[in-house]
Amino acid sequence: MNPITQRAALLGQHLVRLQAQVCTAESCTGGGIAEAITRIPGSSAWFEAGYVTYSNCQKNLQLQVSDILFNTVGAVSKEVVEAMARGAQFHSEARLAVAVSGVAGPGGGSAEKPVGTVWLAWADGERCFTECRLFAGDRDEVRRQTVEAALDGLIKLCAGENPNQG
Repeated sequence: MNPITQRAALLGQHLVRLQAQVCTAESCTGGGIAEAITRIPGSSAWFEAGYVTYSNCQKNLQLQVSDILFNTVGAVSKEVVEAMARGAQFHSEARLAVAVSGVAGPGGGSAEKPVGTVWLAWADGERCFTECRLFAGDRDEVRRQTVEAALDGLIKLCAGENPNQG
């Protein structure tokens, strides 16, 4: 079993124990987190929904991320991933959510947000944790590392830990 599938299976064990469901709100990973989760047999018992909102328009339409945020802080920001996580929780009614938005490359980076910059948010009920990471490598590597970090954070959240520490 590959490391991502192992993480998804462990997440499933935690969610079954908690009797909780999870949802995803993804931009730069294009549904990769949801795909990893649904590789696990029986995941329909704990995976509620996945939102792939690649464009700002879809972040707004599907998750109600405010246009004001895109104009003031940009799509790759703490505020946007928090809003994505909250929107996914609201629409899916899942207890837990993870959201990601980043610059996977090879283009699109800037001095402020170079290629590899990814914001992640993990929500559990009213609590929400965020983290900005800078991943190395090509587009595939950035996306893979983002999926791993998203799953690791969800596992920590299920264990009662702060997902962005350690």
